[in-house]
Amino acid sequence: MSVKDIIKKSILESFGSTNTTAGLVNIIIALAAALILGLIICLIYNKFYRGVVYNRSFAITLVGMSVMTAMVTLAISTNIVISLGMVGALSIVRYRTAIKEPLDLLYLFWAITTGITCGAQMYALALITALVMLLILIAFNRRSNSGHLYIVVVHYNDDASADFVRRAMGNMKYRIKSTAVRGNNTELAMEVYASNASMAFVEKLRDSEGVTDVSAIQYNGEYHS
Repeated sequence: MSVKDIIKKSILESFGSTNTTAGLVNIIIALAAALILGLIICLIYNKFYRGVVYNRSFAITLVGMSVMTAMVTLAISTNIVISLGMVGALSIVRYRTAIKEPLDLLYLFWAITTGITCGAQMYALALITALVMLLILIAFNRRSNSGHLYIVVVHYNDDASADFVRRAMGNMKYRIKSTAVRGNNTELAMEVYASNASMAFVEKLRDSEGVTDVSAIQYNGEYHS
């Protein structure tokens, strides 16, 4: 059988399979499953988002990515001509959108693989993967919520005050990020890890001798001791 006959047979089989009632039902089920799982991924992203500004457009993209990938998988799995065309078309597309949060790559790849598995009608695999990913996110989210991270900026007047600042910190975990000296004034920036929500260490720093003012900002970062 020649290549021309193989392509012709693939076209006839694909049109025959998609035009039957069973073929249409399979397509609807696959797209509906991709939509439902995409919505689940969007809700999980909304629940466990740890960034500063929530990106609603990215959340909607996760749903659309699942459905569109399922559609592409359905198309290329039934027609060899379309599959070759898809490869050629997608190979010339360049995406310039920068991913600022590394964890967003996980959600994006999760949405793509969910669409592929739904398009391949492997619904059990997609569902089990969603449950495993949910357990992973819950486990690491509990670990990350065990403490709070602050950027603390302390201004003091003389070098002797640096000793009082270190004593005020006590046994707390902290790292000095920068030190700026302007005349007799010194600005000290520290990354401080607090195991609870208490801000008592800020009061101790403020009451330290030589300290003029203290600023503390909580942010979502990672602390490595």
